[in-house]
Amino acid sequence: MAAPDVQQPLSTIGCDACRSAVQSDGHQEVSFLLLDQLTIPVLSCDEHLEEFSSVCGLTSEDTADLLHHRPAGGVPCPGCRLAPYNSSHPLVQVQDGVIIPMACPKHQSEIVQRFHTGIQTHHQLTAGLDTTTSL
Repeated sequence: MAAPDVQQPLSTIGCDACRSAVQSDGHQEVSFLLLDQLTIPVLSCDEHLEEFSSVCGLTSEDTADLLHHRPAGGVPCPGCRLAPYNSSHPLVQVQDGVIIPMACPKHQSEIVQRFHTGIQTHHQLTAGLDTTTSL
């Protein structure tokens, strides 16, 4: 997977729903990823949000939850609460779509790192399934 890229051209986003979410400049409804002690506002289509959430969940002892409404406790980090009002956010490639973590720089970095670690974990788990043994 590619590293976050704020300047990624919209034409490289293969998912029409993700492209629409990116073009909405946050006017589309924001979802919230709950992972361990993190509450991260994220923007994407439902399919790629689910994929991102499940991959990030591979880096946690608990399940990653995805809410399509503001969590009852709100967003604890003041930087993450204000992040949706910032002008630029990285685009994180998820298959043919993207997600936008609308969080403070510290939590953006952490969630992107966890996503990349989750991808590596997924590859390691599935690599053993792809090999065949002869008896």
